[in-house]
Amino acid sequence: MEPMSTFGVVSGTFLALTPVWIALIATFVLSIMFKRNLGLYGKLFDSPIGMIGFAFVMFWVFTAIFADVIAPYDPLQQISGMRLKKPGTPVPGTEDMYALLGTDTLGRDIFSRLVMGARIVLLIAPLATLFAYVIGMLLGLPAGYFGGKIDTVLSFIANLILSFPVILLMFLFVTPGIRDYIMVDFSSDLTPQPRDILLPEVGGGIVLSVALAFVLTLIWSKTRTRPQKAFALMAVPVVVWLMLIGVVTFNAAPTLAPPPEVLIVFVMVVFVNAPTMFRIVRGLTLEIQTRDYVAAAQTRGETPWYIMLWEIMPNARGPIIVDFSLRIGYTTILLGTLGFFGIGLGSESPDWGLMINDGRRFLSSFPHMALPPAFSLMSLVLGLNLLADGLREESLKD
Repeated sequence: MEPMSTFGVVSGTFLALTPVWIALIATFVLSIMFKRNLGLYGKLFDSPIGMIGFAFVMFWVFTAIFADVIAPYDPLQQISGMRLKKPGTPVPGTEDMYALLGTDTLGRDIFSRLVMGARIVLLIAPLATLFAYVIGMLLGLPAGYFGGKIDTVLSFIANLILSFPVILLMFLFVTPGIRDYIMVDFSSDLTPQPRDILLPEVGGGIVLSVALAFVLTLIWSKTRTRPQKAFALMAVPVVVWLMLIGVVTFNAAPTLAPPPEVLIVFVMVVFVNAPTMFRIVRGLTLEIQTRDYVAAAQTRGETPWYIMLWEIMPNARGPIIVDFSLRIGYTTILLGTLGFFGIGLGSESPDWGLMINDGRRFLSSFPHMALPPAFSLMSLVLGLNLLADGLREESLKD
């Protein structure tokens, strides 16, 4: 077989992403048809900037969802005789298989690694940002509402964490040599011995426990006058928490447990982002608590946590949603930076930052190794920023 032309590479890549295009078109058609009934999400389609950003983001979301269907090869598979091949090179021993975006130094298909890498980025970045916001709200709401010593102590801790450079903190905790010995057992002698449960597992358990506390407080503050309903609703997150704790902390289901390197990156992203979320939520709480509807809730005799979670927080959703979108972009860049320096995720992981780092040494001769993941990272972050701008634009009209 002859190598593909440039047009053939572009058209072949376009056709390989057919499930993504179908899902993207269906999403836009349905969203535009029912946008008047979809609240702030529906108003997003009145903003050209927001629609463009949404298209970029959903393209990568659907790519991650359909990654198993789209990727022609396993991202770790080394194809025989295909080391450092350019885009459109036919794969030996096959009739109609091509390396659409070429291969890397180990003969791995770059297109497959790019597609599967989207799943890694879109799994860690939004979830880590969400958990960081949960922690930020759980601490920022009482700090802004009560003030006094609570505010002073929590603000001091947040400022203390923020005083350290983010990259330096991440380097400190995700470097394998340091990570594996952060929690050690000195009970036998002075030689540190790694425990079975290390920082990733303990950190994951703490993050999940804080999230559970937030959800239980949210439910109880709303249904405290109906204890039976409250306990029934609270049982669901408790069961989910027990299952996740078993998987994450105690390795109850090894096939489902995330790798330690993924878990530690997740925990550290939550750790470095939570103080910023805390300050945002605290500032919004200080502003909103002076509103008349908050005073009315206090007059009715509502509890402080009900007022914070069901009066203040819903009315702060606009700025929170906008910052959440931006924060996912920042987290994506942070993950790419860690991957570029070769720390955090495993060295074989199809991480975009790691792919850029692997390809930069061959940039003059084989630019196809570094440019696709670089443009992918850029397009996702650009989409998130445009999406945040669109959401901000529409939220200001309310």
